[in-house]
Amino acid sequence: MFRGGMFRRWWAELRALGADDRGMTTAEYAVGTLAACALAAVLYKVVTSGPVQALLRSVLERAINVQF
Repeated sequence: MFRGGMFRRWWAELRALGADDRGMTTAEYAVGTLAACALAAVLYKVVTSGPVQALLRSVLERAINVQF
């Protein structure tokens, strides 16, 4: 059975082990940057595909040729 002081000391040591998270933000930034680059690559491939380029071109031509 744990005594009050012994449990508190054990709990403080356990919390101190989890408190040392140096480098976690760097890893999170790296994952976020990688995800952003992957999304940019997918969007680039979609926008440069033939059907999407044709669609964008037709939308722009209609917008330019609007009669006021």
